[in-house]
Amino acid sequence: MSGPWRARPYAFPALIGLGILNHTVLTGSRVTVSLYALSLGSSAFIVGILMGLYAFLPMLLAVTAGRLTDRIGVQKPMLVGSCGVAIAAALPYFVSGLAPLFATTCLLGVSFMLFQLATQNATGLVGHPSERAKHFAMLALGYSVSGFCGPLISGLMIDNASFRGTFALLALLPLIPVAVLARNYLELPGPRPVEHGSPSGGIAELFRNPHLRRVFIVNGLLSVAWDLHSFFIPIYGATIGLSASRIGVILAAFAAATFVVRLFMGPIARRFAEFEVLAAALFVAAIAYALFPFVRELGPLIALSFALGLALGSAQPMVMSLLHSIAPAGRMGEAVGVRMSIINASTFAMPLLFGAVGSTLGLAPVFWSIGAALAGGGFFARRR
Repeated sequence: MSGPWRARPYAFPALIGLGILNHTVLTGSRVTVSLYALSLGSSAFIVGILMGLYAFLPMLLAVTAGRLTDRIGVQKPMLVGSCGVAIAAALPYFVSGLAPLFATTCLLGVSFMLFQLATQNATGLVGHPSERAKHFAMLALGYSVSGFCGPLISGLMIDNASFRGTFALLALLPLIPVAVLARNYLELPGPRPVEHGSPSGGIAELFRNPHLRRVFIVNGLLSVAWDLHSFFIPIYGATIGLSASRIGVILAAFAAATFVVRLFMGPIARRFAEFEVLAAALFVAAIAYALFPFVRELGPLIALSFALGLALGSAQPMVMSLLHSIAPAGRMGEAVGVRMSIINASTFAMPLLFGAVGSTLGLAPVFWSIGAALAGGGFFARRR
C-alpha cells in the first residue's frame, strides 16, 4: 500500500488502545524485573544487564523488522509481537528466581519492538501527510497513559500482592491485542512497494542523508535519557529506602508529564521549529539528571521526574514526524528500523556501562555523565 491508510473511523483509536495494553506490560515489567532482581540480592550491574537485554535483540533485528513491515504489511508483525509480549510476561510466573528474568527481558524487548515498529509504520500512513505530527502526538499520548499506568500498577501490586501476581497480571493484558489482531478487525495496511526511481543503497545510503543522520543522533540521545530514567530510578529509590509504591509514583509522574506536554504539541509545533524543540528537550533533561543526586525526598524527586517527562515527552512526536517526512519512498519501515537499532544499541550498552560504574563509584557520576552528554547533544541540535 503506497498511499494513505484509509482506516475505518474506529481503527486508529483502537490501534492506540492496543499499543497502550502492550506498552503497559513493557513499562510495568521494567519496574517489576528491577525490584524483583534487587530483592533476590542482585547488584546494580546485574540489573543493568537485565535492562540492557530489553534492547539487545531489537538492536540487532530492528532494521530487518522494518524491511519486513514494508514488504508484508503491519498486521502479522503486530500479532506476533503481541503473542511474544504475553509469553515473556508469563515466564516469571511459572518459573521463579533470577534465571527466567533474562529470558523475559530478551523476549519482551524484541516482541514489543516488532509491535511498536509496525504500529509506527501504520501511524505514518493515517490520513494526509500534513496531519502526521498530530497522529504521532496522539499515539504518543496513548503511550503516556501506559507509561503512567505500568509502573504505578506494578508498584502497587508488588507491595500489596507479590512479584508473581504482578507478572500474572501483566501477562493477561496482551491477550486483548492478540484477539483483535488475529481476527484482523482493524484492516491494517498491507505491503508498501518501493516507488520507481527511489534510492536503494541500504543503510549506508540512509546515513548519507544529513537530515536523517541528524535526526538519528538527536533521537538516540533522547532515548538514552528516557530509558536510563526507568533503569536508575528503581535502583536509586531502593538505595535511599523508598518503597515500591513510591518508586512507582515517581515513574508515573514522568509518564504524566509526557501526557500533559503532548496535549499541547499542536501549538508547540506551530510556534517552534522541530530542532528548537529537540534542543530545548536535551538541555532540560541535562539539568534534571545533574540535580538527581542532590535529591532524596519524594516530593522533589517527583518534581524532577515530571520536568524530565515534559522535556522528553515533547521530543518523540517531532522526531517521528521528521523521520517519516524525510525517509525515502517505500522505505519508511526501514528508516524507522534504523532509528530503533540506534536507540537500542545505546539502551543496551548504557545500562551495562552505567550499571558497572554505579556499582563501583556510586550513582552520582552516572547521573552527571548522562547530563553532560545530553547538554552536548543540545548544542549539536541547535547547529544550523
